[in-house]
Amino acid sequence: MRIVITGGAGFLGTRLARKLIERGTLTDARGRQRAIASIVLLDVVPGRAPDDPRVTAIAGDLADPAVIAAAVTPDTDTVFHLAAVVSGQAEADFDIGMRVNLDATRALLERCRTLAAPPKFVFASSLAVFGGPLPDPVPDDAPLTPQASYGTQKAIGELLVYDMTRKGYVDGRSLRLPTVTVRPGKPNKAASSFASGIVREPLAGVDAPCPVAPTTRMWVTSPRTVIDNIVVGHEAPASGFAHTRSVNVPGLSIAVGDMVAALRAIAGDAVADRVKWQYDPAVDRIVSTWPANFAPALGLALGMRADADFAGIVRAYMADDMPRA
Repeated sequence: MRIVITGGAGFLGTRLARKLIERGTLTDARGRQRAIASIVLLDVVPGRAPDDPRVTAIAGDLADPAVIAAAVTPDTDTVFHLAAVVSGQAEADFDIGMRVNLDATRALLERCRTLAAPPKFVFASSLAVFGGPLPDPVPDDAPLTPQASYGTQKAIGELLVYDMTRKGYVDGRSLRLPTVTVRPGKPNKAASSFASGIVREPLAGVDAPCPVAPTTRMWVTSPRTVIDNIVVGHEAPASGFAHTRSVNVPGLSIAVGDMVAALRAIAGDAVADRVKWQYDPAVDRIVSTWPANFAPALGLALGMRADADFAGIVRAYMADDMPRA
């Protein structure tokens, strides 16, 4: 079985690759359990590929059909499309957001359309496809009402995945991921980047600005859980999706102040006090449009799960990704 992961140099892409290596098998679009023979990590920059002979890396422009053709060869069985320009950057730079979040998605789907055997296509969508007045909790079939460029680009991607699936070109599934926290490394341009920073930086002895109010609620998941849920979304039979191919991935609804309280309970006052409440209207304007509570009925029915509490998310980061002194 041949698998392509876009965004393969990123944190989730490399983590997914390691998870697939551990599993050793996946189910293809025809329902057959097959051994994983190769994993291609496709990204704009070379990544640190897991040390396994089955894994290779390709760097190039994800909207370039020639680059995509080199990665998505005729024997490709699955594409995990994780690559994206993050929310804050997509809002600030409309052109690059459209090129990466929309043009690359369509180019990938068009390449998959040419393959003799339709592959599985797992699209990392986002809760940002929703915004404005919404039911509480938000059901799987709520109308797409994005309030920023990133969410709009993801919503269009979902519709393309659905239509390409309806036409029989791919076996698609769009997974609306919660905010993933705690991510290791440095802050990025995502509007939600602070949700990792308010844990990661204080644990490293560094002050962390929080640009939203403590009462702001978010829908979050840990890296461990989101990778498990991406695999569940891939493995689910096509019949499990009924009339849709879009899934609200389970998450934890929590106020930002309660995230800091969980950090305080685990690491103490000195650590938690490094979170500095510094309001940023540009960030708040984006984050406040995202719903913070979902009814992920389809995801749960497919076998996905949510983290039990934010304390568990903090402890998972400390065990898996926190740098050791």
